[in-house]
Amino acid sequence: MKKIVVQKFGGTSVADIDKIKNVAKTVIREKNNGHDIVVVVSAMGHTTDHLVKMAKDINPSPSAREMDMLLSTGECVSIALLTMAIQAQGYKAVSFNASQIGILTENVHSKARIVDISTEKLKKNLDEGNIIVVAGFQGVTEDGEITTLGRGGSDTSAVALAAALNAERCDIYTDVEGVYTTDPRVVPKASRLDTISYEEMLELAHAGANVLHPRSVETAKQYSVPLRVRSSFNLENMGTLIVGVEKMEINKPVAGVASDLSQVRIVVREIPDTPGEAATLFSYLAEENISVDMIIQSYARKTTSTNDIAFTINKEDLPKALSILEKVKEKLGAESVTTDEDIAKVSIIGAGMIDRPGIASTMFKTLADSDINIKMISTSEIKISCLIDRADAEKAVKALHKTFNLESDEVADVKGTLPDV
Repeated sequence: MKKIVVQKFGGTSVADIDKIKNVAKTVIREKNNGHDIVVVVSAMGHTTDHLVKMAKDINPSPSAREMDMLLSTGECVSIALLTMAIQAQGYKAVSFNASQIGILTENVHSKARIVDISTEKLKKNLDEGNIIVVAGFQGVTEDGEITTLGRGGSDTSAVALAAALNAERCDIYTDVEGVYTTDPRVVPKASRLDTISYEEMLELAHAGANVLHPRSVETAKQYSVPLRVRSSFNLENMGTLIVGVEKMEINKPVAGVASDLSQVRIVVREIPDTPGEAATLFSYLAEENISVDMIIQSYARKTTSTNDIAFTINKEDLPKALSILEKVKEKLGAESVTTDEDIAKVSIIGAGMIDRPGIASTMFKTLADSDINIKMISTSEIKISCLIDRADAEKAVKALHKTFNLESDEVADVKGTLPDV
């Protein structure tokens, strides 16, 4: 068998017929380079957003199962049209949805994780000379239920397929020319990175960089899948290669700056200061698949016998979280639950931060000099995140990007919006 290359094209790359035809040419070009090709495609343009809006217009609280049934149709349109475009150029191609090839997921709607992929049908069709086009973002449970993988699911589908097929690499095509030191729409002279580590990319993705979904990077790291982010519009540019940190030469302590506007801060106030209260609180959230990011516990202002616990979650989980917390509040004997949606998380990320003192103080001083107040702080070996007012997010990114000398001499080439991963 020839070496396999998995290619993933996001919604902006297949937004209309002309772009679909352009993607077909890109696929055929790689095929002519002597590779077997598996293509993973997202729904066209903003199809998913349109489907969500229609659902909410019909039922403000649609069931997760029916939403998965609805949203999974978007990718089915894309794969059929792209396969037709490839066939029109005289090449053999066949499209499959997740259930047809067996992308098996856990039994969780809207945020399912892939647990296994059957490769028998894929390998058979590759042996027959077919270019395979697979619907991203979706899976199927053992009992045949359709699931979706959540935002960024097509990235995860592509990397998981590359791992299952032992592919030579996985190319993620977008409308930007790689991974940048920050969002080039905020800082036009953001630098494109030739290489970045799995660890740094994972932190950037968690911090709000909308280039790759965190789960796709986790999968690439786990199975050592070579991952490359490339432009759909400039095939001569090889973009950014994502590799293990041991293969990189670290020249700067900070590789990038990111901001995340999708979080909300919740404070559960006046919880009795007794063992197990935090475990109870977060176990209830975990049971409903609500992920928590930043956490701070502190003595309440009124007395040292009670605590306030502040944490952040994704805004889309807020209604469900508040419903849970109203029940948990009574169980814990807490006084109240408050929320703040007018926040942003700004982060600096870099493998070079390890064992380099002064990075945190430089970040805090930069924000202070910009008259930006810090509400919460969290750190890891290669990341420092600060929660700030939403209105200060852009100012913070620009200031930090400049402080850590990340600017390029050239304006980044951005064809459209950043991809809807």
